[in-house]
Amino acid sequence: MSKRDIIMIVLGLIVVAVLWAAPDETTPHLPMDDTHKEFHQIVKQDGKKAAEKFCKDCHGQPGMEFPPDHPDPNRCLFCHKATP
Repeated sequence: MSKRDIIMIVLGLIVVAVLWAAPDETTPHLPMDDTHKEFHQIVKQDGKKAAEKFCKDCHGQPGMEFPPDHPDPNRCLFCHKATP
């Protein structure tokens, strides 16, 4: 086994170790309920940006406020995946 082979094996093991240690996904998915059903269709037909234009119609309003540490709410489907 050459020195190059050993280096590639070690690098591969490092990549696997880093991926293994990655934290679990914590961001909730776009719900599959009646309220959000139409947005799943918009994502499939027109893409994420077309669907997330409607998020602020409900979210951010009284009773549906964003948490204080929530990032910029203009790119909802960047973090919240539309498919579970």
